[in-house]
Amino acid sequence: MTSDFRYRLVRNTVAVGLTAVLLAGFLMRFPRVDDILGQTARNLFFHVPMWFTLMAAMAVSAWHAFKYLRTKDPVRDLRSAEAARVGLFFGLLGITTGMVWARFTWYEGTGLWWNNDPKQLMAAVQLLVYAGYFVLRSTLDDPVRRARLSAAYNLFAATCVPFLLYVLPRQMASLHPGAEGNPAFSQVTHWTMRLVLYPSFLLFIGLFWVLYTQRVRLVLLQRRLHPEPEL
Repeated sequence: MTSDFRYRLVRNTVAVGLTAVLLAGFLMRFPRVDDILGQTARNLFFHVPMWFTLMAAMAVSAWHAFKYLRTKDPVRDLRSAEAARVGLFFGLLGITTGMVWARFTWYEGTGLWWNNDPKQLMAAVQLLVYAGYFVLRSTLDDPVRRARLSAAYNLFAATCVPFLLYVLPRQMASLHPGAEGNPAFSQVTHWTMRLVLYPSFLLFIGLFWVLYTQRVRLVLLQRRLHPEPEL
């Protein structure tokens, strides 16, 4: 299977699959289980897969950072940076959809969009950690030094992901499902929703791969047309 054929296959599968998820998310009828979530539980199909996609993207980014430190291959640095870039995009979508969801469930009637819930705070900290990765890259002109320091920082950032997005929030009192004292999503949503949710995980990760592949190809083309000057 050639890379171009694989790319087209994944791209077309993601396009069709995400269209189906979007239609199901808005149009299918699901039994109401939780009085607080109500019909807003449909955001489950989008919000949660976005965070899983961020974690997958950061794992890809960290892998290429590790390989760069071993091989000094500049393409590994490029792949690491672009995976982090697309992953950060999904993280921003995840925190935005989470804010909207919280506004119409946890904070309904208060006018609040943000209330420093531990889950929200930890997610925001994680995004700031990866924003720091791109700040670091932008401050270094020497491509070799930039790649080396960025790779080291990337590995540190990747180790923060499970703790900030999963471990620590579950140890604190939070309104978020699955936190200490709160039921998990599986207990406040109907099982039929999983028929849409599980494919959504794979399709959003597939969307990451498509966008990531496009970004890598674009930057490689730009580098061939406009090579970086050697310092």
